[in-house]
Amino acid sequence: MPPDLAPADRFSSGPARSFPGAPRSYIGYMDGNFVEIRNGRTADVFDIGRILVETWQFAFRGLLADDFLDAMSPADQAVRHLGRRRTPDVRHCVAVDRLTGEIVGFVNFGPARGGSGAKAAEIYALYVRPPYQGIGIGSRLVKAAACRVMASGQASLFAWVLSTNPNRGFYERLGARPVEIGPIRLGGVTYEQIAYAWHDVEMLLTDDAGAR
Repeated sequence: MPPDLAPADRFSSGPARSFPGAPRSYIGYMDGNFVEIRNGRTADVFDIGRILVETWQFAFRGLLADDFLDAMSPADQAVRHLGRRRTPDVRHCVAVDRLTGEIVGFVNFGPARGGSGAKAAEIYALYVRPPYQGIGIGSRLVKAAACRVMASGQASLFAWVLSTNPNRGFYERLGARPVEIGPIRLGGVTYEQIAYAWHDVEMLLTDDAGAR
């Protein structure tokens, strides 16, 4: 199963501004504090599938083949993540809009794949709906994963990201560093991806994580 390619937040938190597609009542928010982060539930997989496809088609248009992106199915992704929830130690956290009750982002994480060591954890997927990007929700999801990873006794965390992804700086602002380059095959085409790692997951829980 190929790793997911996480666009996460497209911008760091900044001055109050509007963002396309957001409800009018949100204009002027400076951060994502109107969003609650909670543990994922089995019933969430339908929203997870929808968010994943919406975000891939938004973030990777022009980076991946159009035929591949257009063929993506929210139902297929929901089934995929349902299977992940049945895998030992694999978890989801979701971001829920407190005003509407809608799930607007998620992170999926668990033991590192590919023999990276028992103490390493991996973020398999990290997605925030396009209208909600750039206000800190992605950072909060990463920190929620880090908290749960540390509680499970895992010392490090990493995520694979497309090398052409213009949003790679998100991970660097949170203190991750590139540690490995590898191939990934999607839709019959091979792309380059980069592993970004936090060697000490506790650093993600400091107050200044992401304030770079």
